[in-house]
Amino acid sequence: MPAELRSHTAHDSTWTPLFVAWLVGVVATMGSLFFSEVMHLPPCLLCWYQRICMYPLAVVATVGLSTHDQYVSRYMWPLALVGVSVAGYHNLLYYHLIPDSLAPCTAGVSCTDVQLEWLGFITIPLLSLTAFCIIVGCLLWFQARTKGSHHEGQ
Repeated sequence: MPAELRSHTAHDSTWTPLFVAWLVGVVATMGSLFFSEVMHLPPCLLCWYQRICMYPLAVVATVGLSTHDQYVSRYMWPLALVGVSVAGYHNLLYYHLIPDSLAPCTAGVSCTDVQLEWLGFITIPLLSLTAFCIIVGCLLWFQARTKGSHHEGQ
């Protein structure tokens, strides 16, 4: 295989983790909008905080992919880490692993209300936590793939 083709193929595969993160972010964003706008399930306070982290992740990943910015993970990490933290906390509350008295949802929809449950265990907070965990994993994967190219450019 010619060297040009090998490097082009290797370069394309470098972006696979970021593409997966982008796809998860877009699906999570569309899913949250579907739950609230189509199914009329109002988001709780913690759901809003998770949306505040997820929606920009999809946009930043789009820009990173379109510009081939190998440093895009720097901009995604804060959103992903805050999102996974809030989603983890939300799940601890939802599954009553920490007391309900620690729930910030004092007005409106409770953070522990069961609004949707598929197969007896798949909930909206669990879907959010899963999406953020996948994105964090993809960012680690992406950084591992771009680590060598960061040093080559310096």
